[in-house]
Amino acid sequence: MKKYIFSLVFAFTFLEAGLVNGIALIVNDTPITLYDIDQKIQVENISKQQAVDTLIDDTLYKQELKKNNIMVDIFDVDNYIDRLAAQNKMSTLDFKALVRQQQNYDLFRSQIEKQLKHQKLIKKIASGKLIIANDEDMKRYYENNKAQYNIADTFEVMAYVSKNKKLLNDIKKNPMLNSKDVQVQQITFKQSELNPQVKYILNSTKKKTFSAIFAQNKNYNMFFIAEKKDEKTMDFTEVKDGIFQLIMKTREDTYLKEYFETLKITADILILR
Repeated sequence: MKKYIFSLVFAFTFLEAGLVNGIALIVNDTPITLYDIDQKIQVENISKQQAVDTLIDDTLYKQELKKNNIMVDIFDVDNYIDRLAAQNKMSTLDFKALVRQQQNYDLFRSQIEKQLKHQKLIKKIASGKLIIANDEDMKRYYENNKAQYNIADTFEVMAYVSKNKKLLNDIKKNPMLNSKDVQVQQITFKQSELNPQVKYILNSTKKKTFSAIFAQNKNYNMFFIAEKKDEKTMDFTEVKDGIFQLIMKTREDTYLKEYFETLKITADILILR
């Protein structure tokens, strides 16, 4: 009797697993299961058709990475982080410490890895097929988007300092909260006098919002940006490299979108259920 019950349970479990993990479609010999679709719907809160379309796109993308032998190792990621630190005029150690204070560092590295794979794929499949941005393109973009390149000379801030990081998070949620364990001070900062870490935080935080919490001088710190004064537009030569990257990224994304739309049309997609 026990064997019979066990057999029924086993059979039911197997049947249930078959339904959950059943293959819904095959994209160039790569299966996508019902479970994959269900997970995508739940995680991204999208419709079934959107989930299927997204999974097909993801599968085709991964296949292209493999086909073109696109790989990124830890040294590629480390070198990229070194460049980011240098661009912000910070040491790599200080930059990494700042990132760790603001987000999950492993997730940060994972995002960089994906970005580098994307860049390598674009370079491989779009090489010689894109119009390279020239000075005229960059100057036109600069003139039409000058507000993006405004930088304040003076910052009026409320500075919060505490040994307890949770208290600063509580103040973010409820600015009216007072605590004897949090020092609050009104400070005026000049752009030219800022150290690289504080400059990065102030320039990347919007007016009338709280900055990320960061560690400095054995305390946790946070700013509320009350005002950004005496804004000036950065000179074209200062932002030229960034504008070039923006324009080329737009052109690369457009090319890549058209490339994968064509790839989807020619792909062998077998719908099973």
